Amino acid sequence: MEQKAIETVTVVGTGTIGASWTCLFLAHGLDVVATDIREGAEAELHEAVDRFWPSLPDPVLQKARRGTLHFSPELEAACKGADFVQENAIERQDAKIELMRRIDTATPDQVVIASSSSAISVTDMQSACAHPERVVLGHPFNPPHLVPLVELAGGAQTADAALATAERFYTSQGKVPVRLQKEVYGHIANRLQAAIFREAVHLLESGVATAEDIDRAVSEGPGPRWALMGPLLTYRLAGGDRGMEGFWDMFAPMQEKLWSELGSPVPDAALQARVTEAVERCYAGRSVRAVAEDRDRRLRRVLAARDTGAKG
Repeated sequence: MEQKAIETVTVVGTGTIGASWTCLFLAHGLDVVATDIREGAEAELHEAVDRFWPSLPDPVLQKARRGTLHFSPELEAACKGADFVQENAIERQDAKIELMRRIDTATPDQVVIASSSSAISVTDMQSACAHPERVVLGHPFNPPHLVPLVELAGGAQTADAALATAERFYTSQGKVPVRLQKEVYGHIANRLQAAIFREAVHLLESGVATAEDIDRAVSEGPGPRWALMGPLLTYRLAGGDRGMEGFWDMFAPMQEKLWSELGSPVPDAALQARVTEAVERCYAGRSVRAVAEDRDRRLRRVLAARDTGAKG
């Protein structure tokens, strides 16, 4: 698979994730052709990009670059001149398969097609494509213009060259790609996040603590450490000079007891209602947009401090 230089990216689906990707690509000097079938999507995209722009990482802003943004309501027209495609549309398998088939038909044969899908497998997404070898997973963590992670995976018919091209491209955009060795529902980070969320709901349902204190237990405890290292390396340090061997010697019985007692709540309608009421009661008066904007401002500072420390 021969890949020319990537200068124009087609962004399919311009909701929160698609708009954030668009902001990132533009800030790296790439031209973006965006497409979305929703009424008012073009105006919403321009507003979102302008809103996200100040929260871009300093090294990106200092480049003082901004590509050109075009919008087309027609998918086929948007894909025609693409050098790379980032798809962020509906999370329903049958609709995703059909959408990827249309993107594949409309996009030049050598161009990589990446999906931001949170859970749908690449093998399924590429199943109706004439050129399935260039379809990959490029799953970001929200917001993509700020959070470095992007999860890469191929399907049964994906070529290694497509994954290599996607990895080089995302790295050039300041992302940190991680590769899945095999497909799994929810990929890596969402599965880890789901495990923590499940136990948080269990603790809330069990009356152990309020929603706010459960959140604080993470943000003021393991959260700052997790900004520097993942759970495996964290526990290696807990083992002292002997690393993981030391950790198991000291903490295996405790881990066995904890694992046996972790909750398994079922997110039925009744539980959803109870959790929603508890969370909204704790955070009443703080709009979702205001919280997101505050998160991005603080996250930007955390990432900058972390990167500065790594260089020091």
